Amino acid sequence: MTGPATDTEMREFARMLDQVFATDRRAPGEAREFDRELWSTLAELGLTRLTGPESEGGSDAGWTESAYLLAAAGATDLPIAENDLLAGWLLARSGCPTANSGPAVVRTAAVLDADGTARHVPWARSVHALVALCEADGTWRVTEFARSDVEVTEAANLASMPRDHVRVDISAQQGTPVPADVVTEFLQRGALARALAMAGTMERVLALVVEHTSARTQFGRAVGKFQAVQAMVADIAAEGALARAAADAAVSIAEEHGFGSSEAGFAVAAAKSCAGHAASVVVRNAHQCLGAIGFTREHELHRHTNALLAWRSEYGSVRYWDEALVAAAAAAGERGLWPLITDG
Repeated sequence: MTGPATDTEMREFARMLDQVFATDRRAPGEAREFDRELWSTLAELGLTRLTGPESEGGSDAGWTESAYLLAAAGATDLPIAENDLLAGWLLARSGCPTANSGPAVVRTAAVLDADGTARHVPWARSVHALVALCEADGTWRVTEFARSDVEVTEAANLASMPRDHVRVDISAQQGTPVPADVVTEFLQRGALARALAMAGTMERVLALVVEHTSARTQFGRAVGKFQAVQAMVADIAAEGALARAAADAAVSIAEEHGFGSSEAGFAVAAAKSCAGHAASVVVRNAHQCLGAIGFTREHELHRHTNALLAWRSEYGSVRYWDEALVAAAAAAGERGLWPLITDG
């Protein structure tokens, strides 16, 4: 992709993504394994490094296109955001040398502590490399570690998605220095990626609920005809629309002002906060509408609802981003909150 995409191109892009992610390759109740076949398909289409330069197998796209990709991928749970928007971005921003190249390469990303450890790193067990941010002598540095140099303790989140604990020897790694604000942007980029994935997943949950309540009958009529059920479905739709609007607004503001701006900081905080609070309503109402079947291993609803609950705490919890919003409002001072909301 070169230059801003037209509306027609974006609609075609969205249709292509729907086709790519249309089939869930896992059998009901099957444990999550890295889908190499799907990753290869994404690589062939230039989607694993969507925002990367064409010279590195990327597509020279931006966050607008990534928003479509992350929403469409939903609970597929591949390290799309980590590989492109975090690891790929860190390598490009720092100029850190890499021994891994090609669109089929899989990377994940993490912020290491002083001991060279990080917890809950997506798909660390299955990647080719870990791109890490670590601080030494008051300077933040970016380093790429080959998978063979990473000690991995396998773990999973609420949705059974691999979220492994890692440890590396940082004493022998020089790394490439980066400004301290890279750490803040790393968190913001991860939070926005999760907000977009959550918005797309809420749309899938809404579709499942509408399908079930339209087909399921009680007392001679569709469940969806009962007023109480209609109210719950309406709340799912409203909360999902709010999460989508906040995430899309954050994408537009971040692309216009840059992640380092106060406008983008507020917009990302609002997007992740809205997505987290919306998830509570969407999950509760969806399972009330579907009843027991939504909890069974054979039905796909729980895959999406568990993903929503797990993603709420990744790249900052709901409370963290709520507090960020309060801090931004307080910092606005005499300027007031309303301009902060509307100026983006």
